[in-house]
Amino acid sequence: MTVKLGIPSKGRLMDKTFDWFGARGIQLAKSGAEREYAGAVEGVEGLELVLLSAGEIPRELAAGRIQLGVTGSDLVREKLANWSLRVEEMTRMGFGGADLVVAVPQAWVDVDTLDDLDAVAAAFRATHGFRLRIATKYHRLVRDFLREHGVADYQLVDSQGATEGVVRNETAEAVADITSTGETLRANGLKVLTDGLIHASQATLYRSRTANMSNEDRRILEDVLERVGL
Repeated sequence: MTVKLGIPSKGRLMDKTFDWFGARGIQLAKSGAEREYAGAVEGVEGLELVLLSAGEIPRELAAGRIQLGVTGSDLVREKLANWSLRVEEMTRMGFGGADLVVAVPQAWVDVDTLDDLDAVAAAFRATHGFRLRIATKYHRLVRDFLREHGVADYQLVDSQGATEGVVRNETAEAVADITSTGETLRANGLKVLTDGLIHASQATLYRSRTANMSNEDRRILEDVLERVGL
């Protein structure tokens, strides 16, 4: 039997994940051509590497098709309702950090907090006859966050491209987006609300709560977790 470990298939997240496991005695590598999504493992018998997009990994974990997976904690929370019932957070890995934040135009000099945003949203609707638009790719996380903080009279609009540019293009009045440094937001005339941090994301190792596992699978899983210090 085998235990499947889902890893992001490209970029820095893949490289850093390979380094993280390698430092703990489990060697991971892409096998074959650059565009081939197969992997090789040395160090644990019965562990199989599956290369997926970071956004696919939460779904594969929740469906039980992989037993372990590495992805951003923002993606798990966004893509899985009641995520903690479907996957277990094993450890945060210390890289891939980025913040999901609410940002508004710098020209809104009197808007610095969520309470300010709520007041502006009410005034905006009264003036324009439609709700203030917040562009984002993270509808579940943003909706839950704004509800918890009492912000009303807004609508979420889906952002397909570069979210930080939608205010300048006048397709939204505010954004909720992932940022590492805030520089891109500032370059597009936006500022983060002082209490606008929705989620501080980083690469995280998750275990599926739904995967069917034999006794041998459990032994392999325990071996993997022990080798990485869990």
